[in-house]
Amino acid sequence: MRYKFITVEGNIGAGKTTLASMLAKHFSAKLILEEFADNPFLPLFYKSPDQYAFPLELFFMAERYKQLKDMLQSQDLFSDITVSDYLFIKSLLFAKINLPEEEYSLYQKLFDIINPQLVQPELLIFLNAPVKKLQENIKNRNRSYEQSIPDEYLLSVHDVYWQYIKQHPVRTLVIDTTKVDFLRNPEDFNNILKALDQDYEPGVHYLKF
Repeated sequence: MRYKFITVEGNIGAGKTTLASMLAKHFSAKLILEEFADNPFLPLFYKSPDQYAFPLELFFMAERYKQLKDMLQSQDLFSDITVSDYLFIKSLLFAKINLPEEEYSLYQKLFDIINPQLVQPELLIFLNAPVKKLQENIKNRNRSYEQSIPDEYLLSVHDVYWQYIKQHPVRTLVIDTTKVDFLRNPEDFNNILKALDQDYEPGVHYLKF
């Protein structure tokens, strides 16, 4: 497999952790999973977004930075394969949705200071799923604080990801998960593995099933 550092991204409930874990197992790779459960502000945010958005996003950024910095420094990125289930830019994208303008401006300054210190992935796999499927997945994984996420919020998350992908020269492989089940259908997962043998140019590429 030609890529040594792969990141799987997507909306809430898109299946990021599932696919990242499967890829890491297949390639005997180092797996970096976001430790969202450690954020004490997450349940509070869903109850009172305006009050807890800034500490929520600040905590996430600090934890993501520390995790990526520690784990990637211990890896030989020229020989070892690393798979993660989040981009560090995710911090800024969610802050753009959740924070008022003044707080977002401050947050962005902090982000711009620490972002250059991190290694960026060679390939981004973006799981694109309709809101209906996201809501089904959210319901099935049964995290209590997620059960009342409105469709409008998921649409906002989708839009901010797409804006980033289209405006930045990220080597991105988009997988439409509407009719894809890489967890239960081995053929779908094998198609993804085959796609990782391709040498993609920077830009957006679509995996067809």
